[in-house]
Amino acid sequence: MSGSSQKHQYSVEVAGAPDIPGEGKPRRNALSPDKLISYPDGATSLYENFLCGVKKAGDGNFLGHREIVNGVAGPYVWESYNTVQTRVANIGSGLRKLGLNPKEPLGFFSINTPEYVIALLACYQYNFIPVPLYDTLGADAIEYIVNQTEMKYCFATSNKGRVLLDMKESLPTLQTIIISDDYDPELNDLTNASNVRISKFTDLEKNGSVEPVEAENPKPDDIASICYTSGTTGTPKGVVLTHKNFMAVVGSIQYLADRGKMFNGTPNDVHISYLPLAHVFELANMSYMIYAGVSVGFYQGDTLKLLDDIAELKPTVFISVPRLLNRVYDKVMAGVKVKGGIAQWTFNAAYNAKKDGLNHGSVDHWMWDRLVFAPIRARLGGRVKYMLSGSAPIAPDVMDFLRIAFSADVYEGYAQTENAAGLTVSLGGDTASGHVGPPQVCSEVKLVDVPEMNYTSQDKPYPRGEICVRGHTIFREYYKLPDKTAETIDKDGWCHTGDIGLWDDQGRLVIIDRLKNIFKLAQGEYIAPEKIENIYCKHELVLQAFVHGDSLQASLVGVIVPDEEILMKWAEQNGLGGKSFEEVCKDPKVKNHLLQTLIKYGRANDLKGFECVKNIYVTHEQFTVENDLLTPTFKLKRHQAKIRFQKEIQEMYAEISQ
Repeated sequence: MSGSSQKHQYSVEVAGAPDIPGEGKPRRNALSPDKLISYPDGATSLYENFLCGVKKAGDGNFLGHREIVNGVAGPYVWESYNTVQTRVANIGSGLRKLGLNPKEPLGFFSINTPEYVIALLACYQYNFIPVPLYDTLGADAIEYIVNQTEMKYCFATSNKGRVLLDMKESLPTLQTIIISDDYDPELNDLTNASNVRISKFTDLEKNGSVEPVEAENPKPDDIASICYTSGTTGTPKGVVLTHKNFMAVVGSIQYLADRGKMFNGTPNDVHISYLPLAHVFELANMSYMIYAGVSVGFYQGDTLKLLDDIAELKPTVFISVPRLLNRVYDKVMAGVKVKGGIAQWTFNAAYNAKKDGLNHGSVDHWMWDRLVFAPIRARLGGRVKYMLSGSAPIAPDVMDFLRIAFSADVYEGYAQTENAAGLTVSLGGDTASGHVGPPQVCSEVKLVDVPEMNYTSQDKPYPRGEICVRGHTIFREYYKLPDKTAETIDKDGWCHTGDIGLWDDQGRLVIIDRLKNIFKLAQGEYIAPEKIENIYCKHELVLQAFVHGDSLQASLVGVIVPDEEILMKWAEQNGLGGKSFEEVCKDPKVKNHLLQTLIKYGRANDLKGFECVKNIYVTHEQFTVENDLLTPTFKLKRHQAKIRFQKEIQEMYAEISQ
């Protein structure tokens, strides 16, 4: 932050906006105060977006994957933009020959692969509607989505195709599954029994190349995707996003990049795609990468091997979510602590010198970058120049760490499925942390009072309220749910996010709370569990935390998944050596140690007495996407966690009341 009294303003109030009681004035990015940007040069649809990439990169690398031979992953194998362009047209034509018509849905049930992107681009060229499915939503949700969209065709990997075939009785409309990888003949038997056609991706492509069917290209207002939000409760809602919505995000990023304020992609850049394409964050990232002609390498499909894929690919841009970035931070910091002595002293000296540099806007240091931080940079392949964190707020000290350790431009974005991942983003050259930047240049943002939580636009020193956004990225509707749409988009076109924010003194947005994830304790105090969980998860002993309370109880309880490495070291030193991690987690001595540690740590981090957990349950089993405790973007599914740990929650409260 600059020490001068006149601080740089990143956003400004919209000129001439009326004063409306109960809300602040809308703000726009200071780099485009008079108009909202809608399209980048040369593209008004995601198909035209792809043509821009082909024009820029041509025979340059586009889609890369690793061949697995005898279980061992080899080097990346690439296809060029020009080659992919031919394949996309053939797949689009093949789908038309199968009987898929423009503006009809095509399901996507697969991890990220080159074939996924080729089929997606075919949808963009031929105006089909991609509808991602992901099994983390659970079988009920898949059934709901397929039936709500009356889906007849679905692109899938063989293992996901099997899931659909097993469910066929409850999916009456499903007729054809296009399988993108090798499958065993048993799958054919299943299809015969269930009356579903299987089409091989390669056959579809061949068929499409013979007497190709002409494409009907989409218009900006046509549907580009129906993205179902996993949500943390209830049935998923289909967010209808148009080509214009996504192109506004691409246009915004390019507008900022042209002014040196954002990652400016070129065909020399390399992106690693591992965040699910079924989710809007990676879909928007991918759209920009394609526009810029960037090379995209895919992970093998296993997050445990992600660092191995990164080491092989050596990306120049790394896009992630706080949960993964926190792990990088925790591992490095724990490693420094274990080394101790001179190594720890050197690391701290280097860290503090660079942290001081951050205050002056610098992320480089001529000596420490080589001596101390090179091995950390090597963990992400050694070439990362740009990093972006999205999907949930990231702790300021983790943001500082990323800038210090990787000497990279680190951006933090904030958005939702409902605004195509284009709401706010921090800008290049701004090395302060703890905020999510000003509005993107395609959107304007205002804060609306939430009196029941004591947040108002008149608050001093910073105006606070529910974050509402309007502009070119706002979704069209929730699919076939007009009532829900009307609850979220008001008559003036403002989309209500359900998040609480404040404007800092430089016009940047800070996320401080959540409207829906709030509960009252018996004495009437409002609790925001995410805030408490984020604090606990910063402690080295804690890998994951779920904090729970309700209006019938006077206090909070928590479910804690400890960090195995750190806890086992403590166990060794405290007479519990020789026990397994699972046994250590069950030991009362461990529970007591963790509880006392968290109470002390909570107080040290400004948690009020009633915000500290009074009892905990320790488990060795992590919350994962597979066990339905996390959404695909690694947010805790509070409702599911409450059901899963109902028995333990009751026992914890019973213990407190004894």
